[in-house]
Amino acid sequence: MIGFIVAGLVIGALARLIKPGKQDLSLLATLLLGLAGSVIGGVIASLLGTGDIFELNFFGFIVAVIASVLLVGVAEGISGRRRKSVR
Repeated sequence: MIGFIVAGLVIGALARLIKPGKQDLSLLATLLLGLAGSVIGGVIASLLGTGDIFELNFFGFIVAVIASVLLVGVAEGISGRRRKSVR
């Protein structure tokens, strides 16, 4: 379980580094987006037969980072819209 959390934090941090621009996301948001991305990567890797959902493999890691980059972009868009509507 701790390894899953650490992997989620690493994947979330990598996603934020890859995504251009400044993201206004907290450490908790980064962790949650990384965890979501790692679950998505594990599911896709499992469906393609490259490993189990909770097994760390290269393909699942790459898909998890890509999914996390997309999730960071979505979260950034949602939080940006929310701030604009408040003003």
